[in-house]
Amino acid sequence: MQPLVSIITPCYNSSRFISESISSVIKQTYSNWELLIIDDKSTDNSKEIILSFSCNEQRIKPFFLDKNIGPAQARNFGIRRSKGRYIAFLDADDIWL
Repeated sequence: MQPLVSIITPCYNSSRFISESISSVIKQTYSNWELLIIDDKSTDNSKEIILSFSCNEQRIKPFFLDKNIGPAQARNFGIRRSKGRYIAFLDADDIWL
């Protein structure tokens, strides 16, 4: 069995990019992953986009913070909740080919 990879994605007002970022993870050939998206109190519609993906994909685990804590702390938040043997980081405005 493939080891679980936890992908940590901090997100802050990334509605322009987050769909493409999430889609790039879903398209990977490696399938044993969890995507932890930590929304850092976005004020745009990032939350709605994230929820639309997580409703259809159980490997996507969204977290919505009550206050903005910055990208480093958001990554640490995700790491503490990850279950994978390996951890990968993917920023909300990046994609995996």
